[in-house]
Amino acid sequence: MDRLNELWPELWKAALETLYMTSFALVLGGILGLAIGVILYVTRPGGLAQNRAVAVIANLGVNFFRPIPFVLFVAVAQPLARVVVGTGIGTTAGAFMIALAAAFAIGRIVEQHLVSVSPGVIEAARAMGAGPWRILFTVAIPESLGPLILGYTFIVVALIDMTAMAGLIGGGGLGAFAQIYGFRQFEPVVMWTAIVLIVVFVHLVQILGTRLARKIMRR
Repeated sequence: MDRLNELWPELWKAALETLYMTSFALVLGGILGLAIGVILYVTRPGGLAQNRAVAVIANLGVNFFRPIPFVLFVAVAQPLARVVVGTGIGTTAGAFMIALAAAFAIGRIVEQHLVSVSPGVIEAARAMGAGPWRILFTVAIPESLGPLILGYTFIVVALIDMTAMAGLIGGGGLGAFAQIYGFRQFEPVVMWTAIVLIVVFVHLVQILGTRLARKIMRR
């Protein structure tokens, strides 16, 4: 316990780094993932703006990058992080790489939820003269908003997991704190304190996401 008391400032700094990386990655990865998902949805066979060439390229990109383990993805994305963020190490670089990795998974989740919208609803909008983009933004996305929020909630949990591995490139966060000050220094109390804090973050996100999705789906 004495060691934990000494490390309180470092613990809260690590907690803020985890929140920063998760928030940064959620915003950037969420926007990129939404764009990827929409492209996959509208260009698929029978989609609102079907385009075989674009659909094939988009699916190949998602299927290629999505299965890469994050530990290896860091090595692949580090040169791009240097160009975009100015550095390949640190908290911001870690958050950027987490966002890129998450974007492909988010894209597939977005596509799946958009596809689940009832074809009858889409056809009804078409019958009333709505164009492809109007159908997308006024019918497909609003109809799938509740499930999409649940999907994004699941992704946030995965983002928090990935922040633990961002310590490999000096990203900091609670995962790195648990490894450096807990596991490597044989301090189980320190390690379990960081783990419990991560679990608390995950549960709070899950509760908020579930409640928001339930509220939207009741409308």
